[in-house]
Amino acid sequence: MSNKLRAVVKKVEPMCSGFLRVNRYEVDVERHEGGWRTSRWEVMERGNSVAVLAYDPVRDELVLANEFRPGALVAGDYPFTDNLVAGGVADGESPLDAAVREMKEETGLELTHPILVHPGAFVSSGGTSEKIALVAGTVDASLASGALGNPDESEDILSVVLPAEEFIRRVREAEITDLKTLVAGYWLAERRARSTHWG
Repeated sequence: MSNKLRAVVKKVEPMCSGFLRVNRYEVDVERHEGGWRTSRWEVMERGNSVAVLAYDPVRDELVLANEFRPGALVAGDYPFTDNLVAGGVADGESPLDAAVREMKEETGLELTHPILVHPGAFVSSGGTSEKIALVAGTVDASLASGALGNPDESEDILSVVLPAEEFIRRVREAEITDLKTLVAGYWLAERRARSTHWG
């Protein structure tokens, strides 16, 4: 396509301003077949985040976080899920620095040799402005134990250690239901198939 379509925000109306902010946007949107239309969308805004694929190359294991997920409960699914360690990226903080911080906060583990797998993809651009970056790094999985997390953020997080092949099997057999964790699992499987590593 030679000409990019345009969209112009005309009005922003705050709907909710708790931990998550929801705004209603009135937007003039250029149509694919010519002309314009005015539409209204409600968009959830909470800033950007990072997810961490934490791998122990000595033990060939991964460290995940098991915690209560309210969205899964509301959807009628089992709400205690195994996911990548993840959290918000503060203003002025890089995804790599946020990954190291979140790993320490949620598991007590030091993340070393972090690399940026993806700088940030939309979680669901039809309803939220949030982008999530994916970082991979190494940890000592033998040190993972107990439940941690920030109680001020209602976190109660149990570290889960899985053999890499078991993690990939759970991804492929749809036992993992968290999208960022699925993406990281397929990335890891592709790396292992090509016998390439990071760090």
